[in-house]
Amino acid sequence: MKRILFLVLLSSQCAFVFSQRLRKSDRAIVENLKTTIHFLADDKLEGRRAGTPGEKAASDFIIGQYKAAGLLPKGEGETFLQSFEIKDGKQINKATLFIVNGKELMVQKDYFPLAFSANASVAEIPVATSLSERGAPWFKDIEAAITENRKNPHFDVYEYIKKEAGIAGQKGATALILFNSGDDGDNIHFNKKDKSEVLALPVIYLTKTGKENYLGDASSIYDIRLKVDIGEGSRTGHNVIGYINNNATSTVIIGAHYDHLGYGEDGNSMLRNGQKQIHNGADDNASGTAAVIELAKLLSRSKSRNNNYLFIAFSGEELGLFGSKYFTEHPTIDLSAVNYMINLDMVGRLSDSTKTLTVGGYGTSPVWSEVLYDQKRLPFSIKTDSSGTGPSDHTSFYRKDIPVLFFFTGLHQDYHRPSDDADKINYVGELQIIKYIAGLVKDLNKKDKLAFTRTRDRQTTTTAKFSVTLGIMPDYTYSGSGVRVDGVSDGRPAQKAGLKTGDVVIRLGEYTVNSLETYMQALSKFKTGDSTTVDVKRGNEDLKFDITFVK
Repeated sequence: MKRILFLVLLSSQCAFVFSQRLRKSDRAIVENLKTTIHFLADDKLEGRRAGTPGEKAASDFIIGQYKAAGLLPKGEGETFLQSFEIKDGKQINKATLFIVNGKELMVQKDYFPLAFSANASVAEIPVATSLSERGAPWFKDIEAAITENRKNPHFDVYEYIKKEAGIAGQKGATALILFNSGDDGDNIHFNKKDKSEVLALPVIYLTKTGKENYLGDASSIYDIRLKVDIGEGSRTGHNVIGYINNNATSTVIIGAHYDHLGYGEDGNSMLRNGQKQIHNGADDNASGTAAVIELAKLLSRSKSRNNNYLFIAFSGEELGLFGSKYFTEHPTIDLSAVNYMINLDMVGRLSDSTKTLTVGGYGTSPVWSEVLYDQKRLPFSIKTDSSGTGPSDHTSFYRKDIPVLFFFTGLHQDYHRPSDDADKINYVGELQIIKYIAGLVKDLNKKDKLAFTRTRDRQTTTTAKFSVTLGIMPDYTYSGSGVRVDGVSDGRPAQKAGLKTGDVVIRLGEYTVNSLETYMQALSKFKTGDSTTVDVKRGNEDLKFDITFVK
């Protein structure tokens, strides 16, 4: 015990001595980082989910920091903001109703329509829940099906419901109203991300509360009126853009996403216990945002003026690179004049033991090999990844033939969990990364505009495990059914078969593709050497291609 106490005291003393060795200017940066990250990762911002009041509070803070650094607004209409629409999946519109004997049930509490339900109305009609009559709503207890398939891993309750709805519709039902009288859970909910085909009649799920309170007597006749109105939901995200104008012919972009997961409403949390908790995202990516702000302050005072500098705090990254893709499609500067782009995502957990910084995009310009290791006495080792793509915002710029670098200190057990808090950040380690990048930018200031080179593509993450690739870059912002192709990799099966940017993949072999996840699940069914077909929509055309998965 004494030895442990001695080691703790020794470690604390060493940390104190090291902090004392920091120069005054470095200590100021560390304090700034703490202020920014603690603010952005505070519970008051409720996880900075894109398009929420928490995102607005974060963007207001970033704008204040930009102004303090002397940056010019470079968003829309002489402001620092650039707004973009986020398709939020399906939503239950206010016109939806379910009335029993003149009493209106509460949506989500007493009932809800399923996402693949038809939008339709049923005029008031007397109904016996125990009868299935033509021209009337049908009631169905799914308790037997749930119990029977309790241990069947292949049972899909939604496919079962769709089949029952099809049978009911063929026999003249005007709606299908489901309930579960058993004790086994069925996990049925309104899935806003559902992209499956809409059924021919309304399908409603009645909760236990709704069934017991309003339709509890199977022998009674009830006057029922209902309407299902499901629409497309959306919200507005905002990029925050500031500018240093050195009147140069080229511009360097330095960016990081500032949005995070909120309460995990979009299904991207690693917390799978059903609890609603704030995900503060201190490392992901308050750390990168804070670094961009400090780099803006350093470069506003720098003598490196052969480039202009554009600083972008992106939103919507956690939903699929929404903000960065929107910016590259609606740039507020001339993209052809962009020299290179630096992206910082999760740079707050530099390990004191391994001291390793991962730098992606190494292969996107031959210049990177000349400068990345050119600074003396690096306080960390550098691990490079050649690919210009990956699950972060630099991908959007690489797709526009712009050299990129992606800085990242690695995943950890708090990734996409409520435990990613500000007290776990290695602030001195992040200072070292910021100083390294500032030195890199200074060295690049002496060089001509960088040449761009193409690299291999990396797949995005998924719950599916697969060993083959089609060789496409999915459009993460596409909200329709299928997977839209945002880019095609050279030499991969998609290019060899003839797929093009803009095609929408709707089927891979025998597997229907209606979302990115089902696409990845379909890929997991194949191995190297397998041949199959891929069905795509190209404008109004339906095309089929033969492909073979190769190494």
